[in-house]
Amino acid sequence: MAGGAPMGAGTGSDIYRGNGLKLMLPAWIMIGIFLLVPVIIVGVYSFLTKEFRGGVIWEFSLDAYDQFFFDRGLFGDEPPTLEWTYIGIFWRSIWQAGLATIACLLIGFPTAWFIATREASSRSIWLFLVTIPYWVNLLIRTVSMKFLIRDTGPLNEFLLSIGLINEPLGLINTNFAVQLGLFYSYLPFMVLPIYAAVERYDFALSEAAADLYAGAWTTLRLVILPVVKPGIIAGCILVFVPSLGAFLAPDLLGGAKTFMIGSLIEEQFKGSAGNWPFGAAASMILLSIVLVVLMVYARNQNKEGTS
Repeated sequence: MAGGAPMGAGTGSDIYRGNGLKLMLPAWIMIGIFLLVPVIIVGVYSFLTKEFRGGVIWEFSLDAYDQFFFDRGLFGDEPPTLEWTYIGIFWRSIWQAGLATIACLLIGFPTAWFIATREASSRSIWLFLVTIPYWVNLLIRTVSMKFLIRDTGPLNEFLLSIGLINEPLGLINTNFAVQLGLFYSYLPFMVLPIYAAVERYDFALSEAAADLYAGAWTTLRLVILPVVKPGIIAGCILVFVPSLGAFLAPDLLGGAKTFMIGSLIEEQFKGSAGNWPFGAAASMILLSIVLVVLMVYARNQNKEGTS
């Protein structure tokens, strides 16, 4: 025997050495069937031609992308100009997702810090309270939010009853309502990664910073944030990406002025009047933006890992 193991017995790493591809095969099959194949189908559809009664004609063209970026007039015979309508919808989606990410970070970081600094026996209870809304379907939660903040909803009725306002607050069909819906939907996605990072944080570092006369804000900026930065970045990505393509909150809580890219894509696949190639093209453009965000994050992570 050597090191308590029988002669000839391999270590844990030796057992799996050379079998990596076999072990990864089930995962690759699932990814290929349920991720790559649908993306390829959407990509192919984005280069097809719209059928007048809905569906597609198998004639490849760039009409869907041209429609997204350029306006050629009612009959398509005018000189092309930039189609600011769809570009504006994309820009609105980006800044709405960005604001939702910032709001979740401002609330999620203190919440995660609070939970991580509680007694170990009570942390599971606090995490349970954070995640319990996800026991209910997102559609039901969004409809409930609409009921709560509508003009005749409980929130306005309460504020009117205590005399804080004289008339109902017009919250529905506003950017604020969309922000509220996104914040409520994705806040746990920010809290949980930051909590995992803070839980691993060595609080002796804060004590050392205090011994060196560092104030609370200096300790936060120079000691705590660099250590928990991976959790913050992960949380921001987990909030920003689904917020960018969200359509329930804009549809139910917003209006025409709060139209986002997810709603635009959804509309293109509804009924027989939908434009499938255009919806697929918008989906591919959205996917490209998400991939750019993830590639920038991965590149920064690689730089930090090699530095």
